[in-house]
Amino acid sequence: MSPSDQVFVGAIDQGTSSSRFLIFDVKGQIVASHQVEYQNFYAKAGWVEKDPNEILESVETAVVGACRRFNSLGFEASQIKTVGITNQRETTVAFDIET
Repeated sequence: MSPSDQVFVGAIDQGTSSSRFLIFDVKGQIVASHQVEYQNFYAKAGWVEKDPNEILESVETAVVGACRRFNSLGFEASQIKTVGITNQRETTVAFDIET
């Protein structure tokens, strides 16, 4: 199979302190990845706050970084046929529509 015929799977791993994007081959081996940390804020004991824009930016940066590495290996982003997402399920973004 030539490199252009290969297919891959991407995974966004959005964790409690960083976001990663990983690209796997059909055997489950990591071909490329990139990780970006972001800041946690501790407003009071037992609370952790996060900037939702920083989370989004970290995911975008992780995807771009992994895809650049993937391209440098001779592959194209179009060979990534699906992307899975895992995240920290405890995070909630609340907003006031008037502010």
